Amino acid sequence: MGDQLKGLIVKEQSGFYWVEAEDGNIYMCELRGRLKEEAKASDIAAIGDRAMISARREEGTDVLMGAIESLAPRHSVLSRAQRTTGKRGVGQAEREQVVIANADRALFVFAAAQPGPDLDILDRLLVAGEKSGIAELLIILNKIDLDYAPEVEVAIAVYERIGYRVIRASALNGDGVEELHAAIKGGISVFTGPSGVGKTSLLNRIQPGLGRQVKAVGRHSEEGVHTTRDSALVRLDGGGYIADTPGIRSIAVWDIEPDELDAYYIDIASQVLDCKFSNCTHTDEPDCAVQAAVNEGRIAARRYRSYLELREELRDTYIIYNR
Repeated sequence: MGDQLKGLIVKEQSGFYWVEAEDGNIYMCELRGRLKEEAKASDIAAIGDRAMISARREEGTDVLMGAIESLAPRHSVLSRAQRTTGKRGVGQAEREQVVIANADRALFVFAAAQPGPDLDILDRLLVAGEKSGIAELLIILNKIDLDYAPEVEVAIAVYERIGYRVIRASALNGDGVEELHAAIKGGISVFTGPSGVGKTSLLNRIQPGLGRQVKAVGRHSEEGVHTTRDSALVRLDGGGYIADTPGIRSIAVWDIEPDELDAYYIDIASQVLDCKFSNCTHTDEPDCAVQAAVNEGRIAARRYRSYLELREELRDTYIIYNR
């Protein structure tokens, strides 16, 4: 066993983990055998995790290798459900895929136009964010330099009213970039959202070459290692780290039962205690405070429909997996 060092996992690909250690070096590591067994059921190691490694240098080379001996408890974890394949999942139909551990803020990036914002995906990301324990959840509306529909502004204003911070930005002309730069100083920030919304261009605006650097690190390949495009952490000049995740086409929320969902829609959660029944589903019960708030315009009808659709999806999944 080599020297014991603390470090931060800054990249993960195909069962290998690149750990930025306290000595300033980056080590390419594997999990110890007992941790590999645990990893079949869930991503016990992911970018953002703090790890203790035993480090070594390959004899006769400058290659820095190591083994992850243990992992520190997480203060936040952004996850989504993933269908299992092969030996992963220990017999379960779905397993947890960790997008990032220990993030201090999540920035959900959407475009005002080309393409317009997919609000269903935004709602699911916000649910996952509320579940994650991440301290700050921000919505970034990019491409405001384009001629976009007035309905987009109306829809985004709903999220501001219920308490989410929205930054309107343009990677083309620099609108909102200073505010965005200030928002990600220090700690670990994750950029995520659908493809084509301009995340890379925004990153390049925040710090010259940052978007290209993130993509290059994410595609980095070692000889003999089969790689795919994955997330990676990159240091920011002003301190902290940024992670840009692959574009999201859809997101299946992880580890939320249908009856728990209302707690993660913050506009709905604020009304729940006023419902007549403690187990109210907010669908057809009498004296439901949530339905009353929808009828009075205090909860946006579209958000309510989004809640009902996701609740039904979770219900169907819950029935299938618990027969």
